[in-house]
Amino acid sequence: MQKLAHRLERLGTETAFSVAQAAAAWKAKGNLVYPFHLGDINIPTAPHIIEAMNKAIADGYTGYCPGPGIPQLREALAEDIGSRRGIEFSPENVVVMTGGKPVITKFLQAVMNPGEEVLYPNPGFPIYESQIEYLGGTAVPYRYVPTSKGFAIDLDQVRASITPNTTAIIYNDLQNPISAESTAAEREAIAQIAIEHDLWVLSDEAYFETRYEGVSSSITSIPGMAERTVILYTFSKKFAMTGSRLGCAVAPKEIAQVLSTLNTNDESCTTHYVQWAGIEALRGPQEPVQDMLDILKGRRDAACEIVNTIPGMSVAVPQSTFYLFPDVTEAMARLGYTAVGDFASDALYKTGVSFCTREHFGRRLPGEDRQYIRLAYSGIEVPAIQEGLGRLREWIASA
Repeated sequence: MQKLAHRLERLGTETAFSVAQAAAAWKAKGNLVYPFHLGDINIPTAPHIIEAMNKAIADGYTGYCPGPGIPQLREALAEDIGSRRGIEFSPENVVVMTGGKPVITKFLQAVMNPGEEVLYPNPGFPIYESQIEYLGGTAVPYRYVPTSKGFAIDLDQVRASITPNTTAIIYNDLQNPISAESTAAEREAIAQIAIEHDLWVLSDEAYFETRYEGVSSSITSIPGMAERTVILYTFSKKFAMTGSRLGCAVAPKEIAQVLSTLNTNDESCTTHYVQWAGIEALRGPQEPVQDMLDILKGRRDAACEIVNTIPGMSVAVPQSTFYLFPDVTEAMARLGYTAVGDFASDALYKTGVSFCTREHFGRRLPGEDRQYIRLAYSGIEVPAIQEGLGRLREWIASA
């Protein structure tokens, strides 16, 4: 048998899907499953967006289109993203892609040479680490510390991790999996680190508008950052378009040109008719967006209320994303578990509650002594949240 490329040994994956497989197998045996494991949305895409997509198909927009995206969508994105961040972008700053994930890969292809170091959040979206290492870079994790309001970046550790070989930092405000949100001071500190060390920044803003209280801010708005930052934007979360695979990078023009060329090399273009749906999503009625946020807020409140009554579990109430990252250290000890993976497996088989753990979001860092799980409430309705987490509570309380 012919050998495969050595780089494949460095390729990771989105490990939440492995949890989904275990949950599906358990459900296939006739068991009830409460799916807190995957951050998909069980709320349909708004009808006017679907109608725009179907009309584009009927109108013949089923062939190739420009690699960086159709001009109408790039213009709409520049206007919408810029106005919400207080920045003026032009269509030349926007490169349309097949979702948010390709922005990660193409950003790294554009700014990182093999052997160079990139800082990334840990716990964090696992594709960061996977793509840095797959492309030949050195993935350098930076950690979070628990606070009364959730989590904060360990800025001293970030500063200590920078070397002359560091080329970029990945920054995910409104963070998956821990739902952490930077304070203005923390955002300024990350910006100053990037400026001081002349780093490129990938600002993952997938959840910029998935928030229930407050107002989001972008690191790109800080003076000196627009020229070194690439914004990751996706239609998946705000518009419940996860399967449509539509997103974009907003970048300095020199990087945008590179990303456009990478598009041409990789997939030629993003699906033509889906882009017309994107225009309608941005410029059409916005009531469905608020309706979805209201639904998700109700789910958040229901989940937080129960989690904080489970013996040995606690979580701060996040203002954004659709994830909870509760501390389960005492709950595990109460049941006699030392490995969070074993705790998760038995939770599925004994209660039907399926969730990811801290281990699904990056390698555990030295000094970590607390145990966490991630509960995604985007794909499960309030009655099932209450019933599933109620079963989890009964199981833990019975010990």
